Amino acid sequence: MEKRQFTASLLAGGCAGMCVDLTLFPLDTIKTRLQSQQGFYKAGGFRGIYAGVPSAALGSFPNAAAFFVTYETVKSLLGSSVSPYMAPVTHMVAASLGEIVACLIRVPTEVIKQRTQACPSSNTYRILLGTLREEGFRGLYRGYNSTVLREIPFSLVQFPLWEYLKSLWSWKQGHVLYPWQSAVCGAFAGGFAALVTTPMDVAKTRIMLAKAGTSTASGNIPHVLCEVWKAKGFSGLFAGSLPRMASISIGGFIFLGAYEKFRRTILSNNWITS
Repeated sequence: MEKRQFTASLLAGGCAGMCVDLTLFPLDTIKTRLQSQQGFYKAGGFRGIYAGVPSAALGSFPNAAAFFVTYETVKSLLGSSVSPYMAPVTHMVAASLGEIVACLIRVPTEVIKQRTQACPSSNTYRILLGTLREEGFRGLYRGYNSTVLREIPFSLVQFPLWEYLKSLWSWKQGHVLYPWQSAVCGAFAGGFAALVTTPMDVAKTRIMLAKAGTSTASGNIPHVLCEVWKAKGFSGLFAGSLPRMASISIGGFIFLGAYEKFRRTILSNNWITS
């Protein structure tokens, strides 16, 4: 990947990430509280829906930037060596590796953010200090495996579908899509991916919010899903699916649309040299 493309992916990804995370934060808070073990109202209900926003604001730029730099780099490396028919596989591999790298940044911010969302009487700083005091640095990465196992299936669905919808629409109209059209494709792809991966999101939320030392906190995903199934059945596995779909559909529109717009704008400027 050329320096110009690397810089464009870095800046566009980071800006797009901040746009979507801060815009849709209230929906994310509602989803977290719906999935928490203590229940929606005990976790705060509709009170303090911006609890945990400092953590999201701090992590959104580097998280999204890391994803898109990895995604575009891998796509560039593999794109020249495979046939067009293997394009979906290229997008799947690129997205999966992008998620693994991004989760190194995303998980600590997600842990602090979700614990603050589920305990609005506290604040981000106190939750961070409490986590470090009780669990050490490793506590910030509780739920890393479950987050990766949620994000990879999500990306395996979202990004190949997004790229396919873009190429289909572009082929039908005979020219490259406008950023708003890429955003529409992103909304459809994100909403569908959000629905099918909700059970993994429920498991991830339960693991991150669980009290240290409990069986749930150990991060055994099948065990957590079985507990949810026994306690609440099918509806429990898909708790928060509607706000999650709404958030990610709107988020996909903003995130992928903004990414395309920012990236094209940055690449068209002469101050980025190759």
